[in-house]
Amino acid sequence: MRRFILASSSSRRIQLLRASRFNPEVVSPEVEEVDFQFLSPSEIARFNAYQKAIAVSNVYPDAVVLAADTVVALGSELFGKPKDYHDARRMLESLAGKTHYVITGVALAEPGRRITLHSEQSGVKFRRLSSPEIDAYLHTINPLDKAGGYAAQDSPAAIIECVDGSFTNVVGLPMELVVPLLGTAGIYPAVT
Repeated sequence: MRRFILASSSSRRIQLLRASRFNPEVVSPEVEEVDFQFLSPSEIARFNAYQKAIAVSNVYPDAVVLAADTVVALGSELFGKPKDYHDARRMLESLAGKTHYVITGVALAEPGRRITLHSEQSGVKFRRLSSPEIDAYLHTINPLDKAGGYAAQDSPAAIIECVDGSFTNVVGLPMELVVPLLGTAGIYPAVT
């Protein structure tokens, strides 16, 4: 069995992989995420995922390394992780009643330096949210480690009207893309 590492400390990504019967080692990459204004959201997500995969595969060159990065885009405005509670509130106020896009870049590094890059995009329409609804929602989650300041897996009906595309992408890892991609590298779900 090949060694499989998830280059992320995201509990959501770990949970999604484990729910699909993968059991990766987890290594948090030491990289600074970028948001170059001259790149598209998809290019930014892929670039950041690439950086994470390279950082971990340099330390573990014989492992298959999966990395991901998620960005939230509303028109030309990008929403990363909020700086504080007030920034998270501003993000939710901006997204309320509108459709935005969640883009996840995925990088798979295999031994021998082969790296595969992909991205997935999902449309997310938020409900119209009142100020008290936003405050109540923010008190049920930790918005500071989530792009856009929200967690689709936690009480989605409180904020989300509908999702067009992969829901697991909105959570942080498009499993419809990841499972077959891992298979190309010889990483398969555990048989129960």
